[in-house]
Amino acid sequence: MKTMNEYLEFKLNHLTDLDIYQCGFEECNKNHSYGPAMRDHYLIHYIVKGKGNFERKGETYNLSEGQGFLICPNEITYYKADSEEPWTYYWVGFNGVKAKEYLLKANLAEEKPIFDYVNSGELQECLNNMIGTKSMSAGGDIQRVGYLYVFLSYLMEMVDASKKRIRNKTKEEYVAKAIEYIEKNYSRNISISKLAYYIGLDRSYLTFVFKDVLNISPKRFLIEYRINKASELIKNTEFSIGDISRSVGYDDQLAFSKVFKKIKGVAPSEYRKTREIIFLNLRKEI
Repeated sequence: MKTMNEYLEFKLNHLTDLDIYQCGFEECNKNHSYGPAMRDHYLIHYIVKGKGNFERKGETYNLSEGQGFLICPNEITYYKADSEEPWTYYWVGFNGVKAKEYLLKANLAEEKPIFDYVNSGELQECLNNMIGTKSMSAGGDIQRVGYLYVFLSYLMEMVDASKKRIRNKTKEEYVAKAIEYIEKNYSRNISISKLAYYIGLDRSYLTFVFKDVLNISPKRFLIEYRINKASELIKNTEFSIGDISRSVGYDDQLAFSKVFKKIKGVAPSEYRKTREIIFLNLRKEI
């Protein structure tokens, strides 16, 4: 399979406040991987489509559209595209005297390498402009660094806006708003990143709030809510298992059946048989 690839590399000057080393865009093949490897500069990947895994220091992060990850200098990492929905991402590598300071303002560091930015249009435009500077004969290097400043400023603004919203609402209010959103949209293709964007929090803080208030992650809450709704449909309707899986947000019936069995202890078809046995026993008693 042919992939779309755009890659630029530049001479790096470590003595400036901020300097760009490389930037690019790639539509990865299934299972495409890189590493384990180590960099001598900061490197940010931003995912605009598909999904994959990022590994560092024994931790694995399952990432998808609207998320990104930071690789720090001298850190050994590994990342791999999904086997079914391989990711498409932009990347930008940079360093400089103030690189670490700017990243901290964006709430990014070696121990906090993941970020969420669901409103991807402005980031994509910025990164496309950065890549587009390769066609400039004069002033391209200055504009390129300028776009890097803009890119990082977007990440900083996201953190600042999130902090302001957090100060104005209680954790319980955020959880209530999230549950309301799930109740209205569980049948759609929603993700925790989309939920966090709707609530106005970054994904990691939303997870913290859910666990603090309900002692459960938002991902687990969404899964259990969908499976409980599916259980009601299996009990009270004659819909096929495929129709029910789609009705609760699962396009893949096999994936739905696996999750259902994990939560309920039996497959959906077996769960329906149990209902039928109970119904027959009730009829006999009558």
